[in-house]
Amino acid sequence: MANILVCDDERSICEMLDIALRREGHRVETVQSGQAAKNKIDGALYDLIITDIKMPNIDGVEVLRHAHRVSPDSPVILITAVDDYEAAVEAVKAGGASDYIRKTPGLVDEIMLAISRVLEKAILSKQNFALRRDAASHNSLDNIVGSSAAMEKLKQTVRTVASTASTVLIHGESGTGKELVARAVHICSPRATEPFVSVNCGAFPETLLESELFGYLKGAFTGANQNKRGLFEVASGGTLFLDEISEMTLAMQVKLLRVLQERTVRPVGGTSEIPVDVRVIAATNRDLDKAVAENLFREDLYYRLNVIPIRVPNLRERRADIPLLANHFLKKYAAAANRSILRINKNSLEALCGYDWPGNVRQLENTIERAVALEMSDELHVELPAEKAKARAAAAGAGISGVSADVPPGAVLPDGMGMEGYVAGIERSLLQSALDRSNGVQTKAADLLHISYRSFRHLMKKYEL
Repeated sequence: MANILVCDDERSICEMLDIALRREGHRVETVQSGQAAKNKIDGALYDLIITDIKMPNIDGVEVLRHAHRVSPDSPVILITAVDDYEAAVEAVKAGGASDYIRKTPGLVDEIMLAISRVLEKAILSKQNFALRRDAASHNSLDNIVGSSAAMEKLKQTVRTVASTASTVLIHGESGTGKELVARAVHICSPRATEPFVSVNCGAFPETLLESELFGYLKGAFTGANQNKRGLFEVASGGTLFLDEISEMTLAMQVKLLRVLQERTVRPVGGTSEIPVDVRVIAATNRDLDKAVAENLFREDLYYRLNVIPIRVPNLRERRADIPLLANHFLKKYAAAANRSILRINKNSLEALCGYDWPGNVRQLENTIERAVALEMSDELHVELPAEKAKARAAAAGAGISGVSADVPPGAVLPDGMGMEGYVAGIERSLLQSALDRSNGVQTKAADLLHISYRSFRHLMKKYEL
């Protein structure tokens, strides 16, 4: 049901609509002046605003304009008397108002119909967006490529848990496809036509993550120029995917736990709770049992998230899927690049199957994409990543252990190594060493390398760590 604000200077109209709307299950607030309506809009998020046009001092058109500036996602229905009918028509034509209704003996019935139209339009818009997005990219379990026993077991698990409403925690190494599994759970669930919203918890500092998840009101902090719905509200009725949940600070973990328990959110700067109906799927590439033991992750939140655990196997555990995946990515990127590459070279395919793939499927995909971009024949030749880089001399001065020189005397580069691979090896080794020294805390790792957190995150993605 909707959270509705009603504004009319006639008390009887407010009371009548309050009773009628609450009877339909809506949450209703009423005010009797334009200024009071503006104050309410500044202090809360509404699914719908109903306002009279003709009011003293601040009229309904000004309320409409204010709502459009501060809370543009909130549709506005105007109530109009016969003498201000032209103003209502102009407001609708200008695109600000969703509908207008004349004050007649059938006002309540007309209001109910208008509310149904507005809310149904919002629901259809959200569902159409979700369907277009999922049809374009992540449409079914077929997107989880693999026929090995491990992957067939994973697909069966997805089918089984999708029908429930329980919280899911996906475990797996970086690059194994945890978000793809989360999307498959969503698409196979009764929530499939509702939004799937993904957020990387490690990509935001604490204060920004709070406003992203829970929303904020105008003036809550510097730069908050209008009300904004949080991702919990945006995902209402659907699924919210919290990737890298282990990167969330302890303070944010407390706030998330409360939302999961109460099923309500409070926007930053707000005082009222907003009910949310969201299935939460979280994912991590860290050992959360160890994090709980080291007091880096709240035990109560862990148990709340780990209702249904799903483990995504790494690529080393399903080598039989490597040819299938490699050919899948070959078709994808050859078509995108308009290249006529028919097959993967036999020796290259054997090398791909024998490689350990520390970056898992994501690393394999990037390797095939790069090979397709460089291939000039109709047969794909793949050069494996220089994962254990031979070029480590430049890292010795960084003061991070585990990185040493391996360049023969008198040589510029190690034998068989190009400069690009040499430098990439140094960077990746530095990142991994910094992560090891900081026990996986990315902000501390960035400080060790004397780079910004944003730069660190960019390099992490680049090297599939």
